[in-house]
Amino acid sequence: MTMLRHPANGQADLFGQPLLPGLHQAENFITPEEERALIAQIDAVDLSPFRFQQWTGKRLTRSFGWSYDFQTGAFAPTEPIPNWLQSVKARAARFAGIEPADLVQALVIRYDPGAGIGWHRDRPVFEHVVGISLGEPATMRFRRRLGSQFQRASAPLVPRGIYHMAGEARHLWEHRIAEMEAVRWSITFRSLAHRKEHH
Repeated sequence: MTMLRHPANGQADLFGQPLLPGLHQAENFITPEEERALIAQIDAVDLSPFRFQQWTGKRLTRSFGWSYDFQTGAFAPTEPIPNWLQSVKARAARFAGIEPADLVQALVIRYDPGAGIGWHRDRPVFEHVVGISLGEPATMRFRRRLGSQFQRASAPLVPRGIYHMAGEARHLWEHRIAEMEAVRWSITFRSLAHRKEHH
């Protein structure tokens, strides 16, 4: 895997500095063949439009392991993470430096044209966030409030790449993904905040 490192202004450098403390990325985490197979599996899943209270988003999602209902706030176990995600889950856990068993939730998303994600932090019930990008490239934008202004940064999400958010990047910064112009897919694994962490 080729490591991606970015300084605070979001531009690539040669000094090995991460974009944000707690954010780590790598290119070529999976092969093109694996990418095509994962896309086919996601498209074969019964995906549903994302809903937040009375609002319906354009992205299509499906949760495994644990599900968070943004309309009711309910958080509960759901259908187990399927076998076709187990191998990539184990590899994602190794990348994040945690045990595969700690990644108890998987979220698959299809972003059709016009779909994106607004500013947010992942729910506090989750701790580690490990994402894999498929299809079209995207940019994850970060911000945190400093007084009356925002400090901002951007990280590229390259096809077949992986990212891991923990610590400051996970808890102190909000992130978003701008609306897509072409189809993109993603797989996100999460650990629960109350589980013992392994490093």
